[in-house]
Amino acid sequence: MTALAPEITHQMSPMAEAPDRLWRRAVGNSRILIGGAILLVVFLACLVSLPWTTSKSSPLFYDQQQTGASQLPPAAHPFNRLFGTDVLGHSLLGRCLMGGVISLSIGIAAAAISVALGVSVGLLAGYRGGWVDSLLMRSVDVLYGLPYILLVILFTIALKDPLTSLVNHLHWGTSHWVSAPMAANLMVLFLAIGLVSWLTMARVVRGQVLSLRAQPFIEACKATGLKEWRIFTRHLLPNLVGPVIVYATLTVPSAILQESFLSFLGIGIQPPLPTWGSLASDGLNPALNPIHSRWWLLLIPCTFLAVTLLSLNFMGDGLRDLFDPKREAAKI
Repeated sequence: MTALAPEITHQMSPMAEAPDRLWRRAVGNSRILIGGAILLVVFLACLVSLPWTTSKSSPLFYDQQQTGASQLPPAAHPFNRLFGTDVLGHSLLGRCLMGGVISLSIGIAAAAISVALGVSVGLLAGYRGGWVDSLLMRSVDVLYGLPYILLVILFTIALKDPLTSLVNHLHWGTSHWVSAPMAANLMVLFLAIGLVSWLTMARVVRGQVLSLRAQPFIEACKATGLKEWRIFTRHLLPNLVGPVIVYATLTVPSAILQESFLSFLGIGIQPPLPTWGSLASDGLNPALNPIHSRWWLLLIPCTFLAVTLLSLNFMGDGLRDLFDPKREAAKI
């Protein structure tokens, strides 16, 4: 029986089986290639432009108001008016690029918190079982029953003052392009979204662990006297990598969308710091004006948001096809 554990584990973990084969399948998946390429272009555009969008002397500075340049339509010259200007004369190009940095940062940070909490709770509940499983899962059910907006508001109220004090304690000076209250607001938002988004991840991981726990290779590991931490790290976690990666790629667009919704309602990122959701909210009334429509104020931020969300969902679908041997690779 001791010889069966490596063999069965070898069959169960696709990443450990043949990384080069897995890489070739990933490159051959059109969803991963298209979604990854578009997402990389958007991410690099926002990241590379960060020195200009955060410099107060740059025409692309996200909070620079241009006198007499309110609500100008898109134009090729000058470059900072490529996407037009908003009501206060800000360059919409600079604000969209800066908003992408904030939105993507919140999405990635919230997804990281969600994955860490969800994997920990789901792994413990699924492997231990018994009263531990019942206690953790009933807690998840109770949190599921509470309204999402209420939870975010409660977390925001609870975390705002401590995080603001922490940022001030770190001597966050006026030389930063983000002030201390803005930095605290950012931390509050991605913590609030991350602390709410882990519930589904916990259920997914618990279901996977319950399925893996009944497999012969886990029984073989227990029979050979392996310690629990070794079973966790060498046999359970490698087989959970696929579902966790897939769900993480789907959590990032969900977190971005939640942040955009909260900013749209006015309880998310506070001005003058932009996000794609707050830009769409600011451009809603001017864009829908039936007499003088400023369509670019609503269309351009929503286009950035939609393209990023679709790219992340494409990658999630492609990774799901990649890690699930029972599914045929979907074709566009």
